[in-house]
Amino acid sequence: MTKQIVLASASPRRRELLKQLAIEFTSVATDIEETQLPEEHAPNMVARLARLKALAAQRQFPNALVIAADTDVELDGAILGKPRDAADARAMLTALRQRAHNVFTGFTIADGARCETEIAHTRVFMRDYSDAEITTYIASGDPFDKAAGYAAQHPDLRPVARVDGCFANVMGMPLCRLYHALERHIEMPAPRLECLAHSERDCSVEKTLFQVKS
Repeated sequence: MTKQIVLASASPRRRELLKQLAIEFTSVATDIEETQLPEEHAPNMVARLARLKALAAQRQFPNALVIAADTDVELDGAILGKPRDAADARAMLTALRQRAHNVFTGFTIADGARCETEIAHTRVFMRDYSDAEITTYIASGDPFDKAAGYAAQHPDLRPVARVDGCFANVMGMPLCRLYHALERHIEMPAPRLECLAHSERDCSVEKTLFQVKS
């Protein structure tokens, strides 16, 4: 019997990203407190939260293969969460403009007694978007459910100048890393994905990512 796969996330972006791997899965929300612990850095935080989400979903689906993830943006050592309001979104987008920052995603695969967590890191360089572009983007409402207040793939703002590392990671799930991790648990569809993290080549799925909903 084929093992049930559960994505421990209600995020539309993560659902759309996981569909790129051509596997059947069920998506469920988890009620996890996503606050930063004292002195906790972004890589530790995303790994901890991904594991907590996976374990919460596993309690609902004890016989399933559970996938969970958490993504955070780090600028100058500070974690930028989702904006509280328009002023907070403007402050974040202004601070990020024409600068580099770090995006970390922790993802966990829970399969019965096994619970494995990996961390992906991407360095993101933002372009010199204008104040008017920020205003228009905030008015669209898009920033408010995004870490650091932006979607890299947004068709109008397109805030990212370039990335060093996995582009899918910036969107919330390092697909190729996840593909390789899932291979240890289930038979994955062909063709086998390769990416910068594994072969020092351009990501084989990046060209499709701008089709994913923001």
